[in-house]
Amino acid sequence: KNVPNEQKKEFGQVINLLKTSAEDKVKSIQEALESKEESKGVYGDLTRAAEPVLIGSRHPISLVKNQIIDIFSTVGFNVSEGPEIEDDWHNFTALNLPEYHPARDMQDTFFIDKTHVLRTHTSPIQIHSLESEKPPLRIIGTGPVFRCDSDISHLPNFHQIEGMCVDEKISMSDLKGTISFFVNEFFGQGLKTRFRPSFFPFTEPSAEVDCSCPLCKGKGCSLCKQTGWIEI
Repeated sequence: KNVPNEQKKEFGQVINLLKTSAEDKVKSIQEALESKEESKGVYGDLTRAAEPVLIGSRHPISLVKNQIIDIFSTVGFNVSEGPEIEDDWHNFTALNLPEYHPARDMQDTFFIDKTHVLRTHTSPIQIHSLESEKPPLRIIGTGPVFRCDSDISHLPNFHQIEGMCVDEKISMSDLKGTISFFVNEFFGQGLKTRFRPSFFPFTEPSAEVDCSCPLCKGKGCSLCKQTGWIEI
């Protein structure tokens, strides 16, 4: 609009020439790309972005799971998996929880039918591994588990990590050392672990494990409820 009237005709001709030249250039490039079979899938749509567009990301549980697997793999553990719907034998009986055993009441179970349940823990993975592999073995299993339990600190569907080592001359000290190693690799160096005697139907001796709070380093904060320890 700022071109003087006496120059508009000449100026318009130049603009049209530029437009035609640009269109011809784009058309020739498009025909060249589309003539190659290997390029059609990538360049078939010239309106696509020039750079790859990343969509989505890994779920936090998947990130933690992979980190745990990496840590245990450095000390010789292999990953083992099992079904989320288990039969009574693998979920209870083979773990020293026969029918009518009072300890079964410790776990509020989702029953599929009279003989199958949504697994209440990852421990059936141990039984499957012992059935299919010969010792010595070191395995970890992780995945979703299910219990009829829901309140401010519990979900009916949560995740566990399971570990088992079967070999000669393995003792409680190996278990404690492995857990302490994991705590420092996962939560950070310099943290302490604490083992408290407890009851679990299919382990002897049994213990619950705490680690010093990763946030306050044991000094006491809202995360650890001022105790300096977190049960893991």
